[in-house]
Amino acid sequence: MNEVRSPETLGFQAEVKQLLHLMVHSLYGNKEIFLRELISNASDACDKLRFEALADAGLWENDPELKIRVAYDKAARSLSVSDNGVGMSRDEVVSNIGTIAKSGTQEFFQSLTGDQAKDSHLIGQFGVGFYSSFIVADKVALVTRRAGMGAEHGVRWESDGQGEYTLETVTREARGTEVVLHLREAEDELLSGSRLRSILRKYSDHITIPILMKKEEWNKDKNEYALKDEDEQINQASALWARPKSEITDEQYQEFYKHVGHDFEAPLAWTHARVEGKQEYTLLLYLPAHAPFDLWDREHRHGVKLYVQRVFIMDDAEQLMPAYLRFVRGVIDSNDLPLNVSREILQESKTVEAIRAGCVKRVLTLLEELSENHEEKYGDKYATVWKEFGRVLKEGVGEDHANRERIAKLLRFSSTSEEKEGETVSFADYVSRMKEGQDKIYYITADTFGAARASPHLEIFRKKGVEVLLMHDHIDEWVMANLTEFEGKKLQSVAKGDLDLGKLEDEAEKKEQEKEAGEFKELTDKIGKVLGEKVKEVRVTHRLTDSLACLVADPSAMSTNLERLLKAAGHKVPETKPTLEVNPHHPLVRALKHESDEKRFADWSYILLDQAVLAEGGQLDEPGAFVKRLNELMLALAGTGPRIWTPGG
Repeated sequence: MNEVRSPETLGFQAEVKQLLHLMVHSLYGNKEIFLRELISNASDACDKLRFEALADAGLWENDPELKIRVAYDKAARSLSVSDNGVGMSRDEVVSNIGTIAKSGTQEFFQSLTGDQAKDSHLIGQFGVGFYSSFIVADKVALVTRRAGMGAEHGVRWESDGQGEYTLETVTREARGTEVVLHLREAEDELLSGSRLRSILRKYSDHITIPILMKKEEWNKDKNEYALKDEDEQINQASALWARPKSEITDEQYQEFYKHVGHDFEAPLAWTHARVEGKQEYTLLLYLPAHAPFDLWDREHRHGVKLYVQRVFIMDDAEQLMPAYLRFVRGVIDSNDLPLNVSREILQESKTVEAIRAGCVKRVLTLLEELSENHEEKYGDKYATVWKEFGRVLKEGVGEDHANRERIAKLLRFSSTSEEKEGETVSFADYVSRMKEGQDKIYYITADTFGAARASPHLEIFRKKGVEVLLMHDHIDEWVMANLTEFEGKKLQSVAKGDLDLGKLEDEAEKKEQEKEAGEFKELTDKIGKVLGEKVKEVRVTHRLTDSLACLVADPSAMSTNLERLLKAAGHKVPETKPTLEVNPHHPLVRALKHESDEKRFADWSYILLDQAVLAEGGQLDEPGAFVKRLNELMLALAGTGPRIWTPGG
């Protein structure tokens, strides 16, 4: 019996109203997933009660048999899903149903296109949960009571999904939650026991909590099925991960992923193994087909569920999976951990360390299989993995020293060999194409792909046909600070230190460079004197074939790109002075060698520096002064300003 008290009408959060509208209009073609979502929520509620009851046995309330019940009423045109799990308090109902308390909400709505098919995919990425009820129902009621609270603390929630909901305090004797859907006119097929059983076995057979329905028998007189008082279990209710792999179909693996991943798109791949030895555990881990909207919130993870001897312990066992693999979904079931394990115990447990190492190894092996055998077995799935999760995977280079080399093999970058933005080139690909005599892997970092591709530092490499990796993600700077070599080949930034091309240069080239350095020594010293504290030194370069000048950082200093990124993020950056290199073959540099007017020489020197800063994608300290100097230079060249020396003039 539910005694109703204190009715209250509240409005949905704006995002919920928008999502509810999309549910009805974008997901209607896949409407049966609503039942999977409600069963999944009920299963989670039962798992949470089982875990909380480890510390407080009183939460069982003399009802220790967890179960989920599905029922329908043709006369009332209603369908109900109920559980005797942990239930919800009034505040939890408002928090969990009246609002979307999930990071990435804004990005989700900004991504919507108005195209139903595409929006359906996006909704799947976001997770649909309870709201999917409105795909088939024009009114939904929920009655719940949290385990451990008195019967007078029951809560009834009801809404037609149009923007408001009512909230009432009721008396509810049983703990747990019941969701009642009043079906739309076109949903008569859901008032069929056989249809409901078919959906439940298709989507929820792997649920470890028994799903019950009333048995039915054929009534010849009424020419319809009649309900009996006897219950019938619809699902196997056995842990899928505990079954032998040979007994599990791909479809069952995929449906289980949709349950643990709260997704309705199939995963890209998975790994399933039972590990025996010092530690005994079973893992079933998945690679999703897309990134969740909260991927970049390192503290907000719902990846791996931890079970101990088939008993659910926690939802986001971050101690079992490093942050750089936070996109992995699945289950880890240990036979060695205690049932009352806490997050604090997990942080200090040697058993957990061993399980974590084993799980990371399995995931990396799966990623390696995808990357190495994409043509034969997996299609082009690794390209999807990299597109969705590549930037997160890069974090592992600095975080997981034990697996740094394995992670390095999985990295992908743009390159001058293809001149397109897509990141498809691995270090191994690069090494296989290295020129004879080349002993370094050359790369450049920049803010954008366009800035990397257009960098003046690449000119000598293009001239000699030497490939350079183009790194244009912000995280690449951090990656390369933690990765100094690959398979014995040193990683060398083309924008740092003296350029040493080793055997790629012949003796004649080296002698010519030394000769030019001597010829222009007076000029570079004079420019350095003008620029003063703005640069460490000025010297001629052999990096450039077309550009006027470039900036070079010391080998031990942070790159100019990293310095710029840190400043933009508000960090204090140690004062560093770049080296200015000028192209001795450029006509303007040769012209400057003959300039006798001190002011014009100074202006030209500053223009050289400012142009080099701009070519690096940097910002000028005094843009107004640069514009003024440039205008004066153009006026002089146009013949309307003070005459300057030009080649041959």
